[in-house]
Amino acid sequence: MFEPVIMLKSKFNTERVSVQVGILFSKVGISPNMWTLFGLIPAGLGFLSLYYHNLIYALIFFVISGFIDAIDGAVARVVGRTSNLGAFLDGIIDRYVEIMLYVGLLFYGLTEFLLPSSFWISALIFGAIMPTYVRAYADHKHIVTEPEDQKKMGGLMERPERLILIYVGMLIGNSNQLWLTYVIILTAVLSNLTALQRIAFVIGHKD
Repeated sequence: MFEPVIMLKSKFNTERVSVQVGILFSKVGISPNMWTLFGLIPAGLGFLSLYYHNLIYALIFFVISGFIDAIDGAVARVVGRTSNLGAFLDGIIDRYVEIMLYVGLLFYGLTEFLLPSSFWISALIFGAIMPTYVRAYADHKHIVTEPEDQKKMGGLMERPERLILIYVGMLIGNSNQLWLTYVIILTAVLSNLTALQRIAFVIGHKD
């Protein structure tokens, strides 16, 4: 059975906070799916901020988008409107927002280190897409179908850890852009290793 060597997971129980957030924002009267779609608005503004080379504004907008992403699920649970469609939309919008961030960083322009910055951004995009694809395709091919087994795939770095690292990189990169490049390289490497870890898990699970 595959066990990840390093797990960059939060140890805090956020259930209580999620309930409070859900109660608060459910009073607005907006459906959970609309909250999900609203996350694209600050993400789009964040992308434009990167395009126009404003790293701090971009960071603020993408953090707001992430907060809205937390609102939709919290509201859905509080009002009893969780659904497969909602989960589907949430996952799709998450991918759009994340790729907008990475493509925006490509337009922003990074200090190069060892290889062109476009290579590292491309590697980061692969690292963002492949872990999720491996899990979904393993389920599609009926190799790893049980939710408990899918959770065990884990890996060095999943989406929350990727975004936290990138946001920290953007914050310190505002003072020294090379540090942002370092963080992007680290995130790209760990994310792609996560995909390989999941592939190994699926192969081991099949055997």
